[in-house]
Amino acid sequence: MVLACSVSCSLLAAPKPAPPNFVFLLVDDLRWNALGFMGDKIVQTPHLDRLAAKSVVFDNCFVTTSICSVSRASIFTGQWMRRHGIEDFAKGLNGTAWDNTYPAQLRTGGFRTGFIGKYGVGSPMETAAKEKAFDYWKGLPGQAGEFIEKNDPTRTHKTARFGNEALEFLGGCSKDKPFCLSISFNAVHARDGKPREFEPDPRDEELYKDVTIPVPKLATDEAFKRLPESVQKSEGRRRWGWRFDTAEKTQGILRDYYRLITGVDREVGRIVAELEQRGLAGNTVIVFTADNGFALGDRGMADKWFMYEEDIRVPSFIFDPRSPKTAPGQRSKAMVLNVDFAPTMLELAGVPAPKTMQGRSLVPLLKGESPKDWRTEFFYEHHSVAARIPQSEGVRTERWKYLRWIAETPVKEELYDLQADPLEERSLLNDAKHAALLAEMRGKWERYGRELK
Repeated sequence: MVLACSVSCSLLAAPKPAPPNFVFLLVDDLRWNALGFMGDKIVQTPHLDRLAAKSVVFDNCFVTTSICSVSRASIFTGQWMRRHGIEDFAKGLNGTAWDNTYPAQLRTGGFRTGFIGKYGVGSPMETAAKEKAFDYWKGLPGQAGEFIEKNDPTRTHKTARFGNEALEFLGGCSKDKPFCLSISFNAVHARDGKPREFEPDPRDEELYKDVTIPVPKLATDEAFKRLPESVQKSEGRRRWGWRFDTAEKTQGILRDYYRLITGVDREVGRIVAELEQRGLAGNTVIVFTADNGFALGDRGMADKWFMYEEDIRVPSFIFDPRSPKTAPGQRSKAMVLNVDFAPTMLELAGVPAPKTMQGRSLVPLLKGESPKDWRTEFFYEHHSVAARIPQSEGVRTERWKYLRWIAETPVKEELYDLQADPLEERSLLNDAKHAALLAEMRGKWERYGRELK
């Protein structure tokens, strides 16, 4: 009896494990496969590759809207656009909307919070963000300015500057108080329309200079001609003309794009080293992803926005040093979305996720579990900048993709079998054998459109 009581009492008295710290790394316009750990044989990303080798890598991670402002709002809130309401670059998240973001929830839960880099969700939130959601604020509006500011005599690249600020934040952290640092690089987003749109760090100028980087398989006139006329005349084609209309120009852009990626990788290495030096690495979860994918000439297009794989798919991993050392380098095939990161960090922190969040915690996947009810499909929507970017919605399942150009009259649709046609080259819309499937996918699109509000 005494023994039972002592065991019971000791269990009750067991200290609650300390919550982990978080470093959330967001890269702008990063193509899903332009990293070593995602299969690229040319780009140099040694620090990210080492982290990924000890992480759970999500091979099927997607964004619910492929444009920076909307995707970032979805990451903060764990919500689809039709719930958080951010459709443009002006409207911000305020009041209760910010109270329900992951940084605000963590700060309320006792975390020291910081934000560095491209904020990207409208302007009205700037003051409130500093006061309500962050203890350390180095956020920048818009595209966060030039990569190298003209009046900076040191010629410090923004990527390196954000790395310096990350080290400054970590210098104010201790083991006594958990922290969450969100770093939002403005690389590898182009400085649109500038003479050198993807200007790298001067230290990286010599990288890749003698390398011919392969262009995407869909960078062809044939693929362009298959697009709807409104897409052919859209902003994506205009920017293709800035970057990819000649082979020489294409190689210059690709080399600079890769140089910017390597610059981000260097800063990630510095951040990891700082965590280790300060004795914080053993309890710091690192989340890595991108705000959207990127077309590097695919289908005669540049940038993102559309529901094709190169635009909506993003690289992603979560490194948790507390995970069992016997199972490093897990790769998950589960369908993961940008709305999932907020509830994941909150669950790891022991902070209840607000009911307004629509994403799902990835914690079961981090544990190596395979939940039977895990999603096998998701709803996509893009309504931003409608004057220059055709509006679209659709549903992607593990095998099928239904794409609907909602502003067309009459409405235009596309249907793809991703298993047989992973590059989405043959629409099955008019194939009588798939009529029942088409009706089913239309039904899914209509239902999700209602239920996700």
